[in-house]
Amino acid sequence: MSNPSSRRLGWGVSLSPLGKRNRVELKDYWLAVRRRWRIVVATLVIVVAFAGIVTLTATPQYESSTRLFVSTTSESDSSSAYAGNLFATQRVTSYADLVTSRALAGQVSERLGDDSDPEELMDSVTASVVPETVNLEITAVDMDPVRARDIAQAYGEELTILVRELETPDGESRAPIRATIVDEAVETSSPVSPQPVRNLALAGVLGLLLGIGLAVARELLDTSLSTGDDIGDVTDAPILGNIATDEAANLAPLEVLTSATPWAEAFRVLRTNMQYVEVDEEQKVIVMTSSLPGEGKTTTAINLALTTAMAGQRVVLVEADLRRPLIAQRLQLDGAVGTTNVLIGKVSLVDALQEYGTSGLQVLASGPIPPNPSELLQSHAMEALLTDLRGKFDVIIVDAPPLLPVTDAALIAAQADGAVIVIRHGRTTRDQLQHSIERLEAVDAKALGVVINQAPSRKNRTGYGYGYGYGYGYGFASEVEVDSKRSRREATARTRAESKASATKPTKAGRRRA
Repeated sequence: MSNPSSRRLGWGVSLSPLGKRNRVELKDYWLAVRRRWRIVVATLVIVVAFAGIVTLTATPQYESSTRLFVSTTSESDSSSAYAGNLFATQRVTSYADLVTSRALAGQVSERLGDDSDPEELMDSVTASVVPETVNLEITAVDMDPVRARDIAQAYGEELTILVRELETPDGESRAPIRATIVDEAVETSSPVSPQPVRNLALAGVLGLLLGIGLAVARELLDTSLSTGDDIGDVTDAPILGNIATDEAANLAPLEVLTSATPWAEAFRVLRTNMQYVEVDEEQKVIVMTSSLPGEGKTTTAINLALTTAMAGQRVVLVEADLRRPLIAQRLQLDGAVGTTNVLIGKVSLVDALQEYGTSGLQVLASGPIPPNPSELLQSHAMEALLTDLRGKFDVIIVDAPPLLPVTDAALIAAQADGAVIVIRHGRTTRDQLQHSIERLEAVDAKALGVVINQAPSRKNRTGYGYGYGYGYGYGFASEVEVDSKRSRREATARTRAESKASATKPTKAGRRRA
């Protein structure tokens, strides 16, 4: 068996002890976006909605511009047109800087005559030089289009005056260079901001990129188990079944398992796959457990046991979760007498067994909750009970407590043929599954396989052809589940024939951990 702590998956991608990829490929980003598409959509909607709200609540701003031409006079000291043009080009940049001066803002405020704040005027106006020209453009922005026009026009007029004052030499009446307004400022009817189309388009691009980033980050940080590859990164134990979320699970087990529903079909496939686990054992003792409570191991144990019994095999379901027993309550049986009574020798096994309806399934409830469950489960009495059950039944399914909180399940698995670990899709983490397997290996117990529970249902599929089994290739169970003895005998004959025919085939489910 390969060491899961260091494994190569091809294309040079190595795995860390937690199963995380050290190098992420492009397809991994695409798969992350597909799995986390809700995050992408939610982020996109939030960003676009925020941009829409900001755009709708923003105050419209209007813009107006005036253009000035800077030139030298005919009486200039320049000896040629080229020299005069070069002189004007050098000056126009300085004039653009003067537009944002405090002195010019004060003069514009006086010209407007509305007690405008010079600091506000400085913030509302910009000046730019048209490249490779001597043209200077002054632009003013204000929430009132008329005021924006007045500010731009006032700045143009005051700048021409300021240039004449600054460029006129002492003792002379004319300046060698001048600024002339060539385009008057005009009132505009369309605001320059906000721009709804541009804002929403930018928000859409930003929201999409942000959503993809969050989806990829969530995928990289997520250690939960949701795919077969995630489980394969942790353990070589095969995936025996995939139980999807189904409303039919709320019905009575015997009622739902006799119908052609996806829920019933999933357990039929699980039952079929279990036939290829420990094929050398005629009587199998299977422990059903999980990493933590709430992952569905009791429900899985009940339905697997009932489905197997409906196929004509002699099956007993044993309640070994002596801390929080649930089987008697789920099946509406008497839980006062059961495993605890048999282990302490108060009641015989035959007297403690109860049949569930007309299914043929025998159930050994928990009995009274003892103060020392671990001591009872690892006692010689428990070993003798399992030996006695092997002699009476073909399949013994033991519902054990979760592996991580207590050691009960590992102790029972050491006396059984192995344990099937039930994980909850998207909830059980890699660390939890890894520690659960380590608990089993610590007592020389075997992890027979993994069952994925509460996986997302695929409504676009019918009750036939469900892709459960992950490579096992077994299709829809053909036998009709009925309660008559004749149908049970026929199903038993078919099951035994299938077991003999497939015993020589190497199957993925028959893999064993070294």
